[in-house]
Amino acid sequence: MSAAESPASRKPWPDYRAVWRWHFYAGIVCIPFVIILAISGAIYLFKPQIEAAIEQKYRNLSIKGSGQSAPSSQIDAALKAFPGSRFQSYEIPESPSTASHVLIDQDGEATRVYVHPESLAILGAVIERDRFMKVLFRIHGELLMGDRGSMLVELAASWTILMILSGLYLWWPRKTRGLGGVVYPRLSGGSRIFLRDIHGVTGFWISGLALFLLVSGLPWAKFWGDYLKKARAITGTAAVQQDWTNGAGPKPIRSEVDHSEHGGMSRNRRGDRKGGPVDLSAVDRIVAMVTPLALEPPVVIAPPNGGSGDWSAKSMTANRPLRVDLTVDPATGTIKSRKDFASKPLIDRLIGTGIAAHEGQLFGWPNQLLGLLTALGLVLLSVSSVMMWWNRREPGSLGAPSSAASPRFSIGLLILILGLGIYLPLFGISLLAVLIVETLILKRIPPVRRWLGLQANSPRSAIETSPA
Repeated sequence: MSAAESPASRKPWPDYRAVWRWHFYAGIVCIPFVIILAISGAIYLFKPQIEAAIEQKYRNLSIKGSGQSAPSSQIDAALKAFPGSRFQSYEIPESPSTASHVLIDQDGEATRVYVHPESLAILGAVIERDRFMKVLFRIHGELLMGDRGSMLVELAASWTILMILSGLYLWWPRKTRGLGGVVYPRLSGGSRIFLRDIHGVTGFWISGLALFLLVSGLPWAKFWGDYLKKARAITGTAAVQQDWTNGAGPKPIRSEVDHSEHGGMSRNRRGDRKGGPVDLSAVDRIVAMVTPLALEPPVVIAPPNGGSGDWSAKSMTANRPLRVDLTVDPATGTIKSRKDFASKPLIDRLIGTGIAAHEGQLFGWPNQLLGLLTALGLVLLSVSSVMMWWNRREPGSLGAPSSAASPRFSIGLLILILGLGIYLPLFGISLLAVLIVETLILKRIPPVRRWLGLQANSPRSAIETSPA
């Protein structure tokens, strides 16, 4: 990113070429994933707008004025439309002319049913996991590969953190006069200088935001998320139930009770998520009690999911600091307990705030704009790095920076790598594996060694092939 110093003046703590080499390798590993995650993440930032457009046909419905049907009747209409299904949850409509969202369990799959709030007509239905934003979420978090994909994304994110930190070290001005090539690209140095400046300057401006996105996304990852749970269990800071999933998330629901058991129930009773009966009229009482509270939408009401007979009413807004969890007595609709975001443990509040910012929902459109600019910057970094590599690589070689005859590392660098290995255990394991394979195998095969640039070059050749 910046010009290498002469052999006499270059400080070997840490060795410049060693940092550059690992920056190159991290880019080779990360670039395809960075592009996929940046593009999918940029789209996901606008989830509210996209879902509103997709579901536009379920909004501003024609209402004749005969009055909105009871929520229990809306749920019952959804269940009758799908015989043998079971009630999971009910989402309070944001306006009287918006279709009700009823989530049902149909043959082990969560299905969202759109019900006209007045006529009770079924306007549409979609399997929950097949909704566009759900598919995009799985692409972004697990590459549609389940837990294995989640671990692959985590590994790429970990190496991207190394790529950004090493890139900042390479960018750091060394005997540079002025701000050209440091905070803005130079326009008069030719195409190679301009391309190099675009890469370095873009990296400088987006590095902080990119690191935040990478770190705030780790709680969703399978390996790191489980790592966090174990650490919290050891330290006694584990939450009763965290409000985010890590890895592939919940598996499809499988009924443990034959669906035919529900065939003889009255129109206001259907099986709950455990297979037992549930009084749907409770939803009417709960909606009447919760609606005046004006919780941030979507507000989801669900029957008991365990030993307690209490129902839950939750604000599931993407702006997590505004979420509220209510425990409600189904017989009276009385609110028995309320848990706001401020009552959560500190670690959950930090992660929840980070997730809201990561998704672009913490502080409105400026949050979305910052996320979009960061994603576009990451794509620009990736494309420019490929172009730089292609221009400088020699035929018959990978084009990796050459190894130093005797690379030297500073104590600070070793401490940083050790810290990253502890904080990002999957990165630490992979780094150790790479070092072992390189030392014991790759360096011992002459053609591979030459192609990878593992044989040491002179200091002069290193300067001539410097990235900056």
